[in-house]
Amino acid sequence: MQQQEYSPRRVAAAIVSLAIGGFGIGTIEFAMMGLLPNVAEGVGVSIPEAGNLISAYALGVVVGAPILAAIAAKLPRKQVVIGLMVIFTLANFSSFFAPDYGTLMVTRFLSGLPHGAYFGVAAVLAASLVPATKRGRAISMVMLGLSIANVIGVPLATFIGQQWGWRLLFIMVALIGAVTVLSIWFVVPHQPAAHDASIRGELRALKRIQVWLALLIGIVGFGGFFAFYSYIAPTMTEVTGLPSAALPFVVALYGVGMVIGNVLGGRMADKSVMGSIYLMMATIAVVLLVFTLAVHQPWSALPMVLLIGAAGAMLVPALQTRLLDASPDAQSLASSMNHSALNIANALGAFLGGLVIAWGWGYVAPALVGAGLAVLGLGIALLSGWVDRKLPPITSAPKN
Repeated sequence: MQQQEYSPRRVAAAIVSLAIGGFGIGTIEFAMMGLLPNVAEGVGVSIPEAGNLISAYALGVVVGAPILAAIAAKLPRKQVVIGLMVIFTLANFSSFFAPDYGTLMVTRFLSGLPHGAYFGVAAVLAASLVPATKRGRAISMVMLGLSIANVIGVPLATFIGQQWGWRLLFIMVALIGAVTVLSIWFVVPHQPAAHDASIRGELRALKRIQVWLALLIGIVGFGGFFAFYSYIAPTMTEVTGLPSAALPFVVALYGVGMVIGNVLGGRMADKSVMGSIYLMMATIAVVLLVFTLAVHQPWSALPMVLLIGAAGAMLVPALQTRLLDASPDAQSLASSMNHSALNIANALGAFLGGLVIAWGWGYVAPALVGAGLAVLGLGIALLSGWVDRKLPPITSAPKN
């Protein structure tokens, strides 16, 4: 299909609309980490048990991303992202009314279902609006909403949660979801579904080894990132010695790092996808190791929080672009599964981080676990690059 050209203003408005949805998703995903002690107290469980709420959301992403993306393969992408954001909005609204830990666990799972499919389809939609040489930047701009959430949405939600109750987080996110639906409806161009799209066609992505290796890079390598970030609140208060009132500033600093990393990561991905992956996996391992030494003093811990946020965000556009390249004829499913992988990493990191804390190793231990996982992720990336040199290139990339 011939790619339709749109004015730069139209493309920018469309990408901003899609990014607003990423802002809402990023707010709910990461604010739960900053409010983890409050949530644990509110539902009467320990902090490691409250960490399972993060895992429940991540499990919803893992389950929902491939299923919803495959089911929606024959539908126009604009309608798909609107429908996914409606589900996200209603599910988060329901979390506000959850009366106990068990019910909240269920609503967090439901809230995660549309997450991966939304980002996956939104990334494909954004990439289709720009020339092929600017795909990485278009994808990174969609993901920029998630990064900005860590500068504005997460600190604001953390402050509101600390002052007036953590449940207000869900009302805030539901309102952002409603704004996203209206924005996409009015400004994103309509694009018909591909005439040959089908569930079976999308599932072809699962036959390619490079798709699975790219997903494994995200699961293992990014698991290290989440092992650290899932427990950032107690680490900053118990080890660094910051007051809980400083946590909104900490997550905002982390978010600034993500914004910087997201912008740079998109440009790096346009130059060299695999080179970006190699570099950022190694960088994540290094900064997590340095953090274990720097965490004991605020003056050294806070700059490392910024660097860890930047390193993690720089990896995402390259992984997303890698999956589009690895499965050009099943892009929606492949792109959505990137967020399944990242949320398996979320669940894995939260679980392993909570495990070493429960074993009595302290709040510094999750960063050590994270560094080890990042090294494993680098090894998988190197294996993927080696396989690239042995397999013939995929030449069936669509023109739309």
